[in-house]
Amino acid sequence: MSNLFPAVVETDRLRLERAGRDTVDVRELYRVASGDDAEEMFAHVPFSPHETPKETFDFLVSCEERWESGEAAEYAIRRPEDGEFVGMTGVTCYWDRDTAEPGIWLRKPFWGRGYSGERARALLTLAFDRLDFGLVGVSVAADNEKSRRAVGKYIDDAGGRFEGVIRRGLQFFDGEVRDKARYTISQAEWRESGGPDESVTFIDSRP
Repeated sequence: MSNLFPAVVETDRLRLERAGRDTVDVRELYRVASGDDAEEMFAHVPFSPHETPKETFDFLVSCEERWESGEAAEYAIRRPEDGEFVGMTGVTCYWDRDTAEPGIWLRKPFWGRGYSGERARALLTLAFDRLDFGLVGVSVAADNEKSRRAVGKYIDDAGGRFEGVIRRGLQFFDGEVRDKARYTISQAEWRESGGPDESVTFIDSRP
């Protein structure tokens, strides 16, 4: 399964690199995941601030294991011009349901730059054109209006739709349960709306 996902995904402004101990510095990620902005960054996503570098190390090991098993492709997001770490993204694969579910978190300095939408278009191309999934589903906390606007825009652009709010449908690592807003796109809808993003490049091995 190790060659199932591309090691690198490039867009006009971003470079997504397979997340692992050889591509992400444990201390760098720990500083981000435990820093002053961590609580705000992770307030609406199922990712908790890290309390120790060992927790960050274990997270990267889990990324490697999920990659190897074909369960998920998780990537570190960087700016290609300087390699600066922007955040994390990935696609969880539910092969038995023919469904892929992307997720993302960004460092606060990079909010509001359109990076989430650019990354989303790349992951739609990955999920539909490379992995041949029939459906992509995106779930966000129902009370996160900013993310709902961003997700709604790229879902609409790709021909998808808002499915509704599922009460108590989102569980966080600390046990908190919240309502979630659910959006979906079928591969047929995506292709009818334009299909693959031609600016996206897949690289199967890192240089």
